Amino acid sequence: MRQAHSNGVWVSELNAQCGIRPPLHVAAPIRFYDTTLRDGEQTVGVVLDPHQKLEIARMLDELGISRIEAGFPRVSADDSEAFRLILNANLKAEIWGFGRCVKADIDELVRLGVCATVLEISSSDLKLRAYGMTREDALRRATEAIGHAHKNGIRVAFFPVDGSRADLGFLKTLYQAGRDAGAEEAVVVDTIGACTPEAIEYLVACVREWLGKDVPLHFHGHNDFGLATAGAIAAVRAGANWIQGTINGMGERAGNGDLGEIALALQCLYDVPVALNLAKIREVSRLVRRTARYELEPWKPVVGENLFMRESGAVASQFHMPEAIEPFSADLVQAHRSIVLGKKSGLDNITLKSKELGLEIPESQRAAVLAAVKSKSIEKRGLVTDAEFQQIVRDLCRP
Repeated sequence: MRQAHSNGVWVSELNAQCGIRPPLHVAAPIRFYDTTLRDGEQTVGVVLDPHQKLEIARMLDELGISRIEAGFPRVSADDSEAFRLILNANLKAEIWGFGRCVKADIDELVRLGVCATVLEISSSDLKLRAYGMTREDALRRATEAIGHAHKNGIRVAFFPVDGSRADLGFLKTLYQAGRDAGAEEAVVVDTIGACTPEAIEYLVACVREWLGKDVPLHFHGHNDFGLATAGAIAAVRAGANWIQGTINGMGERAGNGDLGEIALALQCLYDVPVALNLAKIREVSRLVRRTARYELEPWKPVVGENLFMRESGAVASQFHMPEAIEPFSADLVQAHRSIVLGKKSGLDNITLKSKELGLEIPESQRAAVLAAVKSKSIEKRGLVTDAEFQQIVRDLCRP
């Protein structure tokens, strides 16, 4: 059982109780395949130019991402140029491409000198109908495309789109046909976040059985019901070696699985080793959202601005003991703990903030200062800034 103060992680000891849930054992660290530059860019309104993509790729590399999907080069000349820049950047991460089971997509990857790619084909009857395809069409296109990539020396991870809603008998046939055509890896794909974690665990276990224990197996999930992180953990439990996702969970609709959230949950809640430098995650998060020009909820797990910021007086009174008010140390993700002032603050906030700013407040004036802080916060309907607090102290504590 984990000791409460051993390593900056202060989660429930119930997590380690046998009988609640079997422990999650993996033979090697879980590694991450980042698709921010492709699936993430599908976020409505987001457009990244080639040099922005290169900057993000460099930061993903520093984060410890093992594989970076540099984009879908046939979609535009910009994407092709971004791919070329990233390929030539001498990153430690493997650079992967993305394509459909279409010869022209693969030929563009060959032209760029890509060594590995995801290749997608629709697998559910719903998706096949939407494209006017039959199951036979999907099988033929998949095997021909995978064979073409294989002959050109490209490693393929086969990606049956909407597999979580496909007929299992057909899905098994499709995966096995892809393997036989030359696909060396496979991706279990919950395209519209339609699976419960329990169903994902079952599906990943099925694919693992169909393809054998030695085939590298990925999970790619979306967050439409807010369960992408839970789904990724379920996939690891069932034998997935790789988790695909994006920084900040960006992507279409409710977004993709958030790699930072998944890594933190695996490491802190399940004691599963991860190939990711969590100390870099907030820095990378800021870069991606600044570059893509969007904001996140300040209460977002792992990277939210509010996570280590304390306004409430009841919580501020415990600020000296992080494990009483936080489930993991700010140091783990290189965040800064801080006291802020507002309507909900108490006398402990005043004491801590005045000490931080080097202000002297007589004991007799602390209650008056707190009342003025609360009043100012209500008036402006927000937090009281350090400058405003200093002015309040000057006004009320004049010699």
